Amino acid sequence: MRTTIRLDDALLREAKAQAARAGRSLNDFIADAVQLAVRSDRPDREAPEIPVFRGGQGLRPGITLDSNAALLDLMEAGETAR
Repeated sequence: MRTTIRLDDALLREAKAQAARAGRSLNDFIADAVQLAVRSDRPDREAPEIPVFRGGQGLRPGITLDSNAALLDLMEAGETAR
């Protein structure tokens, strides 16, 4: 079905940018956003199953979860988990 909607210019720019980063069309991006909004209003919806992974080694030496910036720096530098 085809319809017309009005969006604030800044919101449309951000939606286009996020869709492009995800390699998706703006149409699919907006359809998914509307679907999520509709689903969130349903009281009978089931909570999504979240996978749980157990690891026994903990964090790599020198890595702390206290700094998102430090983790991002490691990821951008191409550091790999050992």
